[in-house]
Amino acid sequence: MQEPDLLDTESSTRYGPWGHKLHQLTRLFAIAGGLGFVCLVVMSLVSIVGRKIASMPVPGDIEVMQMGTAIASAAMLAYCEMERHHLRVDFFTANVSASLRERLDSLSHWLLAAVAALVAWRTGASALSLKEAGETSMILAWPVWMVVAALVPSFALLALAGVYNAVQHWQLASAEGESA
Repeated sequence: MQEPDLLDTESSTRYGPWGHKLHQLTRLFAIAGGLGFVCLVVMSLVSIVGRKIASMPVPGDIEVMQMGTAIASAAMLAYCEMERHHLRVDFFTANVSASLRERLDSLSHWLLAAVAALVAWRTGASALSLKEAGETSMILAWPVWMVVAALVPSFALLALAGVYNAVQHWQLASAEGESA
């Protein structure tokens, strides 16, 4: 018999059914991003050792590192948002009411969602433009548009996570306002 995953139980009560699914998706993206970074480290080590020992580095290792880092780091952003682990400055809101603080937090999540949606849209437009232009990377001649297009789902997911958190904070603010 399999024991229940404590993280899954905790997140389903913390986030609700829709939020739990979104949290799980953002977690999968973050895990994929982490695995991407591990692969990049291994590739970099192989390239460095190959360069020093046999004068045979991985061809285009810097290009792969740049492209892979962009994709892997973007994949982690939505999970940071769902966990609410982005950098915050609470100095100015430390002495305001809980309801106002929640409304300000809601506003900040709305702004993050709007910026993430804008970045997803413009990144998608950029990918289409790069595809039309036929731009490729210098050494490996990989189509650059594919790498840029791979960023779009991560930014779209970040926007969804921002909307979710904005709604959650607004509901908390409304509950605080009713109890006051």
